[in-house]
Amino acid sequence: MSDELLNPSVAAQSPSDAELDVVVNDLQRSIQEWAIRHELWFDCGFKSFAERVGGEPGEPPVVTILHFDGDLGRALDGDFHGLDIEFFDLLARQGFWYERNDSASVYLYPEDNSPLFQPFLDRENWQWVCGLVQQDVADVYEELYSYFARRPEDLHRLTWREFETLLFRIFQAQGFTCELGPGSNDGGIDVRVLQRDPLGDILTLVQAKRYSPKNKIDLSAVAALHGVADVEAAQKSMFVTTSDYLPSARKFAGRTRIPMKLTTSADVSEWCQEASAGIIRDKSKLVTRQAVASLLQSLTFRDPRIVHARTGYSVLTNQFSIILKETKHAALLMAIPAKTISDDGYGQRGCEVPDTGPACLDRLTADTVFRAKRTVHDGKVSYWDGQNLYTAWDGAPASFDLYD
Repeated sequence: MSDELLNPSVAAQSPSDAELDVVVNDLQRSIQEWAIRHELWFDCGFKSFAERVGGEPGEPPVVTILHFDGDLGRALDGDFHGLDIEFFDLLARQGFWYERNDSASVYLYPEDNSPLFQPFLDRENWQWVCGLVQQDVADVYEELYSYFARRPEDLHRLTWREFETLLFRIFQAQGFTCELGPGSNDGGIDVRVLQRDPLGDILTLVQAKRYSPKNKIDLSAVAALHGVADVEAAQKSMFVTTSDYLPSARKFAGRTRIPMKLTTSADVSEWCQEASAGIIRDKSKLVTRQAVASLLQSLTFRDPRIVHARTGYSVLTNQFSIILKETKHAALLMAIPAKTISDDGYGQRGCEVPDTGPACLDRLTADTVFRAKRTVHDGKVSYWDGQNLYTAWDGAPASFDLYD
């Protein structure tokens, strides 16, 4: 690891992503060289937490994930006389430690007293927030808003499309009917916002520019927006940027026939604060008890709304849930109990099925209703909550094994 990054006075300057990448690359290279030296580097590799898990990060931050399929795992389990201790020492010399996650991977963390602990934590949270910039997940993931409410200076780090999508979701959270532009060939309009009004609908055209703070918006840009608003007979227009405006642009906006509002990151931060405050954090409050009762009564055998995940490393367990709500990219799930239908006489091995009886209604609590990312691959839908991958239960009894 770079000596400069270990120096507290340098670390206080908050290392850039590029500098953190250097640290991670050095760590990964030393691990790979160690594994090759011991003839353990087969079917191995590294992935970030965002790439492999895609779930909500926690503390300590995961610097990188080492995945494997072979003798490397056995070595880390202590099967090869002292190699696990040697690996631990290798990491410790660089300020890191590891934890076995499952049969095929380990998580690598910075030491708690490392000057890089907070920078890695900040980066992991940033990657998580960026993964939430979708058109229909922010209503369950309030972090998307709360992050930028706290740190508006990070808005310019988004891609231009992510910035447009974030604004689209903010306006939706404010109760407006919105249309997100295609991202290219959009006629200079990124979001159309329609405010329903008894005296006539109000259309606002929004132009978004994700610029660095030093790159200020000039007169020509705001004039172009006004021109489009005039052609489309819009009632209002709004320019949103992560930078600021030149005096000539502000002067022009103040004289337009169609009212134009010029906004910056400070305004977006305020909107995010309002949106975050409006999102219910207890997800069980998003559905009524009557709705869940009706859902349970309507469930059929092999119902795709019943989902299942296998969990465990040294033991094998099952997690069953039902889908309460879902959109294209997100879902709300509720954990339901399992019912044992056969076992070894000791309750340690056997088979079980989901229990969808009336007792499930008692599961409608903040602890058992959770959010998950929804993904479709080759026509198969899955739900990832950051720890378990759920897919539609196939109706067959699921085996469990509690012997360690």
